[in-house]
Amino acid sequence: MTLPTQPTQPTQLLRPHAEQRYADELHALAAAETAEEDTRRRHPRPPNWQLSPWSVLTFVLGGELPDGTAITPKYVGPRRLIEVAVATLATDRALLLLGVPGTGKTWVSEHLTAAISGDSTLLVQGSAGTPEEAVRYGWNYARLIAEGPSSAALVPSPVMTAMRTGRIARIEELTRMPSDVQDALITTLSEKTLPVPELGEQVQAVKGFSVIATANDRDRGINDMSAALRRRFATVVLALPANEEDEVGIVVRRVAELGAALDLPELPSAAEEIRRVVRVFRELRSGVSADGRTRVKSPTATLSTAEAISVVTSGIALAAHFGDGGLTARDVAAGLLGAVVQDPVTDVVAWREYLEAVVRDREGWGDLYRACREVGG
Repeated sequence: MTLPTQPTQPTQLLRPHAEQRYADELHALAAAETAEEDTRRRHPRPPNWQLSPWSVLTFVLGGELPDGTAITPKYVGPRRLIEVAVATLATDRALLLLGVPGTGKTWVSEHLTAAISGDSTLLVQGSAGTPEEAVRYGWNYARLIAEGPSSAALVPSPVMTAMRTGRIARIEELTRMPSDVQDALITTLSEKTLPVPELGEQVQAVKGFSVIATANDRDRGINDMSAALRRRFATVVLALPANEEDEVGIVVRRVAELGAALDLPELPSAAEEIRRVVRVFRELRSGVSADGRTRVKSPTATLSTAEAISVVTSGIALAAHFGDGGLTARDVAAGLLGAVVQDPVTDVVAWREYLEAVVRDREGWGDLYRACREVGG
């Protein structure tokens, strides 16, 4: 069996795709499978998969290979959820990752696709303006006018390309797409066929084709999925991290990755500030202080892990360019205020009450209280 070509790591890209960033790990996993006949027999690869389901799971959750190669975890959460997701993609059903914003749906989708297909770029970004052509096909109108309908004039969508090549297509924010555009997927997912009536042809999916869609029910402008479309998906619900340690670990890891991509320096005391940001978010989300003694109002903002990552990354940029060499409360205070106060009326009240009831008297948090008050808290 021929190993997949190991691509060169693109060091100058602002945001490499998962298959570029973790090319070494993907290559090591493929090599480990190829090296051992027993492994190939116990963990076979489905048609057109780059790795076996077992190796895909290892890529996402992390682990160590027999040769000592360490695979970094890409997702921290219940193992069973990722097992169900991978097993679903090995069948003929599509996968829907559901959860509130910031639970890692896009992150999981990208890394599953990178491990399975070796290409995570067959992407449809859902929005209120997404046309039906984005999930079916379009036309090169200059050639269409000059030559009439022809295969050369047809412009395939990422979904059509995935069908032809036996790869996985990703659809982000499925429920933001208009209902009629969503339902254009029904025939593709149920019959594994995409008719092209203008040519009197149809595209039939090659083995390995599937769709990973993401959706949440907290965003405005949601278009509920029809029952017919929902039946075509196996749904996996991703929740926010169950405990503070897990969430801190996720933020630390992602901040380090983003900082490296942006050439931001590693700063002392960053871990302490990350823990405080995560605790603030968790307390406001739950409506109660960490010790369970004080009830607080929850703001309208989601306050997800992804937003905590953004607050800390912005704080590190402030500290690196305008600070004194360390990440401090002053560097994260403005980001906290911006993340919490989405509604200028109710959220301001909730934020100020939280500062006075919880932050002000907490031991060691006086600097954060003063910094938040200075920026408008």
